[in-house]
Amino acid sequence: MEWTGIRYADQPTVEVRTWIDAPPPRVWDLATDITLMPGRGGELRAVEWLDGAAVPAPGARFAGHNEHAAFGTWTTTSHVVECEAPRVFGWAVTDPRQPSASWRFSLRERDGGTELTHWMRMGPGRSGLSLAIERAPEQEQKIVFVRMRELERGMSATLDVIKALAEGDA
Repeated sequence: MEWTGIRYADQPTVEVRTWIDAPPPRVWDLATDITLMPGRGGELRAVEWLDGAAVPAPGARFAGHNEHAAFGTWTTTSHVVECEAPRVFGWAVTDPRQPSASWRFSLRERDGGTELTHWMRMGPGRSGLSLAIERAPEQEQKIVFVRMRELERGMSATLDVIKALAEGDA
């Protein structure tokens, strides 16, 4: 990915993908299990469904508790905005109309398995990154670049975990 010269207002995106030797319904079950990733090496520490929800569905909400060396700890509320089993699961962070970030898993049957794509877009709403940029506006491009690299690594690690679980290697 190339993020040189990117600003937060540009709503930069990251996309990573992998092929998994498992059928889409198996991969779907793992990709939509929001409790799967906490504690697996990323900044996400805990997740829980809100408002009595137990499975992903349009309009369902979940809270994510995060921790990062530079940003501290924080909790966000995400809103499921796309949910079409076993093809797409997407959520918007904070406000579905003006999200601080949008995330999506897309699944496609391919070569007897599943191609799984993990995508995210920053903004357009404010986020913790907005605060960091306000403190050092002359560093905005560097701040965005570093954060996008972190997110890309974390998203790749997420796909690695899902792949290992789906293929029975974890």
